[in-house]
Amino acid sequence: MSDSGEMTFWDHLDVLRASIVRCVVVLLAAAIGLFAFKEFLFDDLILAPSRGDFFLYRWIGADVSLNLVNLEVTAQFMIHMKMAFLCALVLTFPYLIYKLWEFIAPALYEKERKAARKAFIFASCLFYIGVVVGYILIFPLMLNFFADYQVSSDVPNTFSLSSYISLLTSLVITFGIVFEFPTVAALLSSLGVLTKETMRKYRRHAICAVVILAAVITPSGDPFSLAVVALPLYLLYEFSVFICKPSKAE
Repeated sequence: MSDSGEMTFWDHLDVLRASIVRCVVVLLAAAIGLFAFKEFLFDDLILAPSRGDFFLYRWIGADVSLNLVNLEVTAQFMIHMKMAFLCALVLTFPYLIYKLWEFIAPALYEKERKAARKAFIFASCLFYIGVVVGYILIFPLMLNFFADYQVSSDVPNTFSLSSYISLLTSLVITFGIVFEFPTVAALLSSLGVLTKETMRKYRRHAICAVVILAAVITPSGDPFSLAVVALPLYLLYEFSVFICKPSKAE
């Protein structure tokens, strides 16, 4: 630190390095802990949507029971490591965001610091909501459709563990990111790029886009499944309209 009390470039570098080390340690500790609790991680969490007793299937009256198989020698061990790390990343996300905030906060003014703190908390909450929606709603609905879909009765469906995990992780992470839309809208609104009036003007376009996206996610054509997927996406858009700033003329 310089004589004036201000941190030098190397001081900032040391702080950044210490923050990265703490993040890595916490992330690895969480991953090792989840790796050790294999039964909970897979039987109670990851593989739960593959069984007919999953709560969403009971709610919609679906009969889903998958027989997953492993086709590669190392796949089960590698998937175990991969899912332990990804779940640890989701679990420690608030801490990682906090350490990032802790590093950049001293460079901000008090007003900027308050706004950034709210943005970090807001983004974290939306990410978790998106992950939960993807896991308990979107992924089971897609699984229900693909489990029953056959090009011929002579070709029964037997899914590999790798394909199941790939679909699960891609959908859950995608919806975690999709649910960051209000954060992006709020940021653009604060910069004056996006206004409440613009969002309202393109509401009909947004509804069409939501319905198309929901139809792609739930290709079964079931109106109930379509509505279940489309509703949270539309509410997400309306929430973005609500938090956007009006134009100065309003």
